[in-house]
Amino acid sequence: MTKVNYENFIDLNYTPKNTDVICQFKITPAKGYDFREVCSITAGESSVGTWTDISTVNKKMQKKIAPKVYYLDKGNLRCRIAYPIELFELGNLSGVLSSIGGNIYGMNSVNGLLWEDIKIPEKMLKSFRGPKFGIPGIRKYLKVYDRPLVGTIVKPKVGLTCDIVKDDENLTSQSFNNFYKRITLTLEAMRKAEKETGEKKAYLANCTAPVDEMIKRIKFVEKNNGNYIMLDILTLGWSALQKAREVTNVPIHAHRAGHAMFDRTPNHGMKMEVIAQFARMVGVDSLHIGTAYGKMAGGKDEVMHIEKEMEGKFTKQTKENLSQRWFGIKPVFGAASGGVYPGITDKIIEFMGKDVILQAGGGIHGHPDGTIAGAKAMRQAVNAVLKGIPLKEYAKTNLELKKSIEKWG
Repeated sequence: MTKVNYENFIDLNYTPKNTDVICQFKITPAKGYDFREVCSITAGESSVGTWTDISTVNKKMQKKIAPKVYYLDKGNLRCRIAYPIELFELGNLSGVLSSIGGNIYGMNSVNGLLWEDIKIPEKMLKSFRGPKFGIPGIRKYLKVYDRPLVGTIVKPKVGLTCDIVKDDENLTSQSFNNFYKRITLTLEAMRKAEKETGEKKAYLANCTAPVDEMIKRIKFVEKNNGNYIMLDILTLGWSALQKAREVTNVPIHAHRAGHAMFDRTPNHGMKMEVIAQFARMVGVDSLHIGTAYGKMAGGKDEVMHIEKEMEGKFTKQTKENLSQRWFGIKPVFGAASGGVYPGITDKIIEFMGKDVILQAGGGIHGHPDGTIAGAKAMRQAVNAVLKGIPLKEYAKTNLELKKSIEKWG
């Protein structure tokens, strides 16, 4: 079979412009293909290249907007490609992904293609809204400035001492749990908890639905004095998320349900770091990023890098990652979730710092004395860490934490 003919997009002397969109890929060539060749094919197929010469192509324009493979690391199968910003429609993330993350994944020249990182230029970043509230806005609303936030998931009871309660990612509007009834009842419980504790609370209502219905649900939450919404951003879709950011007046919590379809395979797909950067650019205010200690996959290095991208103003370039400057776009709260319980709170805070949402489901609801005791145990664990007291020592005078540690460690 004759191989496709691509213009050579490799220029190792090229210095990327400040306006270029830079992507880092790990590329495993298919049998019969050379690494350098496949990097060139990847650049071409994700932009202006095609499988044969075409007489109608404007060669001058093609050369002007052609991407450049400017960095090759054959030992690690890694390359970096600089795409001129003119290739993309600004403010349209679906369009960007259709180019960079489109046909190249189906090419027979690759056995594996992993999109590892992206450097987004200022012009593209500012064509999106970014977070409306971010970490500063959420802390200001809840009046919690010096500790991690504690959250749980909607179950039959609501923990009074949690800052945040959220819907499960698969809880939308089933026959046994109507969205509108659930919102009404849970917001009533939230206001009751606020009255009893004297603390501000937030309820993250899952508004994931077809776009028109999603907007209807968002507006229902706001009309009933709800203060936070949640969206399953990957199953919902990027364009729908952009629309949600456009219409909502409350913070958006992003659940990453489905992310492992993209990032679980080590040599193919899209790393969570890239998904997280897009989420911040579009405008979520908090995002599940993993824990490195719970039940979900994702190592410490990965979680740490994601957190830096979500919170930082600037991340430096390394051999493994690209740099990124955020040009004033607000930082996003990372949510540690999946197997979180009081006994690992000290490890999570030591690793992730205070700007984290400790999102515990079973770790609260599974407490021997029930949900409220579980929520108290989580808050007690946070207090212990902030005071510098070992959890087991603090548990001696805090019964809820003591029983939690006895059950889970």
